Amino acid sequence: MHLEPTLLPDVIILTPARFGDHRGFFSESWSRRAMAEHGLDLDFVQDNHSLSAAAGTVRGLHFQTPPHAQDKLVRCGRGALLDVAVDIRHGSPTFGRHVAVELSAENGRQLLVPKGFAHGFVTLQPETEIIYKCTDYYAPDCDAGLRWNDPALGIEWGLSALDAILSDKDQTAPLLADLPVYFTYAAQ
Repeated sequence: MHLEPTLLPDVIILTPARFGDHRGFFSESWSRRAMAEHGLDLDFVQDNHSLSAAAGTVRGLHFQTPPHAQDKLVRCGRGALLDVAVDIRHGSPTFGRHVAVELSAENGRQLLVPKGFAHGFVTLQPETEIIYKCTDYYAPDCDAGLRWNDPALGIEWGLSALDAILSDKDQTAPLLADLPVYFTYAAQ
């Protein structure tokens, strides 16, 4: 397992080793032992799998608030997507900044999105599947979002608001400036 830091120190790109031959490949996409060897002690309790039929589908930016905040380990099972994490921890030196990483079935990369970060993605190919592990169960009363195209975030999604395929919920999510304080940064 190769770990790569990002501009947001708590968000990490993980690339599992792949062992391939003429038939395809094998990869261990998650191992508690391998994660612990890198100082990551996460107790995943739920796996999610979503399919987006069309390229240009935007999902996010989503997060769960305490007491059911979630760490997520995100990967692409088919197709390709631009995966985004935004720091929403008030008082953080990187508050409002984001990381955008291309995840694809081909490159095998994964993104670790910790609690206190909003998460979203745009599909780059049709029939794209995203698979992610969570450290807490889905809690509708803690489900929250941040506007995907908030100008304050400066995210380059690679498409216009007119071309994005969105849910009503994602279109009307609050801007960063209007987001309540759900998470507070604690220096480590």
